[in-house]
Amino acid sequence: MQSFSRVVEFSETIDAAAAGMDEARLARIGDHLERRYIQPGKIAGALTQVYRKGHLAYEEALGMMDQERQKPMAHDTLFRIYSMSKPITSIALMQLYEDGHFQLSDPVHRFIPEWRNMRVYVSGRYPNFVSKACDRHMTIKDLLMHTSGLTYDFMMRTNVDAAYRKSGHTRGKPGHTLGDMVTALAGIPLEFSPGTAWNYSVATDVLGYLVEVISGQPFDQYLQSRIFEPLGMLDTGFQVPEAEAQRFAACYTRNHKKQLVLEDDPVTSDYLHTKTFFSGGGGLVSTISDYMSFCRMLVNGGSLNGQRIIGKKTLQLMTCNHLPRNEDLTQWATGAFSETANEGFGFGLGFSVNLGSARTGSVESEGAYFWGGAASTIFWIDPSEEMAVVFMTQLMPSGSFNFRGQLNALVYAAISD
Repeated sequence: MQSFSRVVEFSETIDAAAAGMDEARLARIGDHLERRYIQPGKIAGALTQVYRKGHLAYEEALGMMDQERQKPMAHDTLFRIYSMSKPITSIALMQLYEDGHFQLSDPVHRFIPEWRNMRVYVSGRYPNFVSKACDRHMTIKDLLMHTSGLTYDFMMRTNVDAAYRKSGHTRGKPGHTLGDMVTALAGIPLEFSPGTAWNYSVATDVLGYLVEVISGQPFDQYLQSRIFEPLGMLDTGFQVPEAEAQRFAACYTRNHKKQLVLEDDPVTSDYLHTKTFFSGGGGLVSTISDYMSFCRMLVNGGSLNGQRIIGKKTLQLMTCNHLPRNEDLTQWATGAFSETANEGFGFGLGFSVNLGSARTGSVESEGAYFWGGAASTIFWIDPSEEMAVVFMTQLMPSGSFNFRGQLNALVYAAISD
């Protein structure tokens, strides 16, 4: 397998010492990724940033953004961030909470009337189900927490997720909208009664629909005006503009021989086409600097460069564990796929939350929160260390390698004061 040379580009002055981090130890991040992943051909390329105490401590680009066309990874590469869209969508909805439009305990059917009589699956197959009444109505908090009873069509686990696939409205086919999705879901039973379990789902796409209904704006326009423009996230959106297509990374998977094969070619990708379905759960593309701007806002308690995106207290509410009795996901998750480990991790309003080193077995601080995307992108925020880490690559599925665990060890080992 060809070994690609390392490429380093900086968006701003890097100062590890000012960030209280050891430069030589940070350099081990690139050494590790190059040796373990780039040279053996496990991934085509990667881009990593570490930010702490107001300073960019580390940035390094490795390998290729497009292996077929021999295009090196660059600082301004555009990535599919998939489920790293979810925290952005959750913040967007909670802005409307701060505007006084709803309470977390409000039933979802207040804004989606056709969901008033949602029911829970008992038996049967689409469209002939036997179902029962929910123990209680689904709330907006249930959507934020993934305790709604909704699911994903790719789970391949139950007759309910099979119904999602057969309905054809939960993946945003050409011409479909968020409204089409919520209408289709009204006719499919829930996996469980809201509030009784945790299941990764299309709930965050529903949050995007709620943003549209409550704000009166199309979801993409709302994000642009309330989050992206204020934070200077000029390269983040649901579509790759034609003029920027040369910056779009290739996305890979591994075949049965463990060789990289194209999963989504940047030249023919659907991301190059105009969208009508704005997936708040997984539809955004972004750059590492754009997403780090979002993360820096979180580190700073909800504001960046004089722009207040979300209130400090609201952010604290979102990033604490909302699972009852401070339990972790081992007691609540259904066992289906998600972008988080279960043991030692709780869940807030759009983020997975570290419940302490003794419970997780990691050096990461209690109260750190994070999420990832299907193409192995990850980020985490550590409020007590005033730190944010963003890692970008394009390999599906996200469970192929434990990048978060390895980067966690490498990054925290570099903290010097």
